[in-house]
Amino acid sequence: MSLSPLSPMDLHAAVVCITGGGSGIGLGLAEEFLKAGSTVIITGRRQGPLEDAKKKLSKLHTFQGDVSDIESRQKLVAWLLENFPKLNILVNNAGIQRRVTAAEETDDWSERALELKINIEAPVHLMHLLTPHFRKQPEACFMNVTSGLAFLPTAFAPLYGATKAAMHSFIMSSRYAYEKTNIRLVEICPPAVKTNLGDKNSRNHDYGEPCNEYGLEYWMRIYQDQPD
Repeated sequence: MSLSPLSPMDLHAAVVCITGGGSGIGLGLAEEFLKAGSTVIITGRRQGPLEDAKKKLSKLHTFQGDVSDIESRQKLVAWLLENFPKLNILVNNAGIQRRVTAAEETDDWSERALELKINIEAPVHLMHLLTPHFRKQPEACFMNVTSGLAFLPTAFAPLYGATKAAMHSFIMSSRYAYEKTNIRLVEICPPAVKTNLGDKNSRNHDYGEPCNEYGLEYWMRIYQDQPD
């Protein structure tokens, strides 16, 4: 079922920003958007992965910035609106998963706060900043990457699952308002996918569905306007 009465989006004319787009699911979606003819901007905290992505996909535009930081988010949006005034799709993909339980927590609060900021504060804030601009576009869409762990709590990453559950709740609650506008609100809910998801204390997410296979599978659903 389509998420709205709107016709499928014109992806050839779309201008897309993907946070955390230098690797993993974000980069996979960036590649598919490019194939469809979209203009694609990816963001990330580290310049290295952005440069590597640019070498692989020369048509990409990149912006180095930290979505955990309020001022950096504001700078990103200002840069996007100045350089890509027809921006109409945001993919909130950036995220970290800390495999630390509350009882085992030994790091200072900043480590846990970073997970909260990137996984829930950043996507909600970016949607807040871009909604006025998106309302002026012929059609627009917020795509938010959550997780199967939003629905199935896990002991090894409790805060990660909680942030994804919160984001799922926010999306579901916000759809009532957004469906009255030209803006679609989409939730991308991956299963376990092999990516570099993690933080400095975690190994990569080296199990689950191959990232390229998941990206292609999900892309077909976007292309058919059946993302959920």
